[in-house]
Amino acid sequence: MRTATQSDYVTVRDYLAAEAVSDIRHEYLGGLVYAMAGETRDHNQIAQNFLFNLRQHLKGGPCKLYMSDIRVNFYLREDEYYYYPDIVVTCDKRDNDKLFIHYPKLIIEVLSPSTERLDKREKFFAYTSIASLEEYVLVSQTAREVTVFRRAHDWKAEKASGAKAKVALESLNVTLPLPVIYEGV
Repeated sequence: MRTATQSDYVTVRDYLAAEAVSDIRHEYLGGLVYAMAGETRDHNQIAQNFLFNLRQHLKGGPCKLYMSDIRVNFYLREDEYYYYPDIVVTCDKRDNDKLFIHYPKLIIEVLSPSTERLDKREKFFAYTSIASLEEYVLVSQTAREVTVFRRAHDWKAEKASGAKAKVALESLNVTLPLPVIYEGV
């Protein structure tokens, strides 16, 4: 790992302009730009399972559900961030930007070997600084295990694992059995 230098820093304007024409998605962390890793089939299947079941639950309500190509934009201290979560839900009427979510209620990340450390540490710290976020969910690809962090419980980890386990998403008032989340994996 190398230390960032002044020449590594990119303005938000330059990042957004480059991202608009790029074939590869990049995340922006306070002036630094990082290419995103590709997904596996299991990663994609797990995210789709969550998306399908949450969409059924949210249908007709005020909340909107997005998958992987919509960025969450927020400020941490004085730095601006743009992340592409696997799944994001917003229920805030102020969230009307066509490209970004500013007021996420729920964020779900499916862990990959190349992103697990980032999702568990840096993104955890960054996401939990967003005032509107109620839950942050990490979904393992290598074990049938889902970890939910809730603002209401001081961001303490709550793990669900095992064949009969269920994941309660209190922010959306829905419970999903692990076999539904991991169907086809």
